[in-house]
Amino acid sequence: MSSGVVENLIRELTKLPGIGRKSAQRLAFFIMGMPDEEAISMAHAIITLKEKARFCKYCYNITEDEVCSICSNPHRNREKICVVEEPSNLIVIENTKIFNGLYHVLLGALSPIDGITPERLKINELIERIKKGNVKEVIIATNPNTKGETTAQYISQLLKPLGIKTSRIAYGLPIGGDIEFADEVTLSKALEGRNEM
Repeated sequence: MSSGVVENLIRELTKLPGIGRKSAQRLAFFIMGMPDEEAISMAHAIITLKEKARFCKYCYNITEDEVCSICSNPHRNREKICVVEEPSNLIVIENTKIFNGLYHVLLGALSPIDGITPERLKINELIERIKKGNVKEVIIATNPNTKGETTAQYISQLLKPLGIKTSRIAYGLPIGGDIEFADEVTLSKALEGRNEM
């Protein structure tokens, strides 16, 4: 049995997504073995994040300022908005260096069974933002799962009356993948998202 302070840290670490008890134990003992200054630096980074980070008032990306660096960048294409579920999704798309428009973070995906209704997400804020701006296209980049698909369909229906071009990112086979190992949903998405050659 672990001592009280170690057990307390293990219990706290299991609150992180994807961290079970065994992973939490490994992390706790790793942290114990770290030099004091590194462990203290990590603790300070968490405290600083909680004190200074907030959501951008336009797109709901994480920022230290009222407006994030993407929304305040005058070189971004303001006619396109890419809708994502979480700030982490935004980072992945941004790292491709392909998209130069703006973003809108929903802070989740629709899941009525879990109590996540449209009112709990930043969907109304997206619609208001589109009505006020010069947006010509909305690219929906929610996850390719039931929640993401439901969210994409819901937003698409809300945007239809506004006459805004709405597109969904294509999903399909990964580069280097083998068709025989692909599931039917992935393969059907790959066929639907095909491009002319």
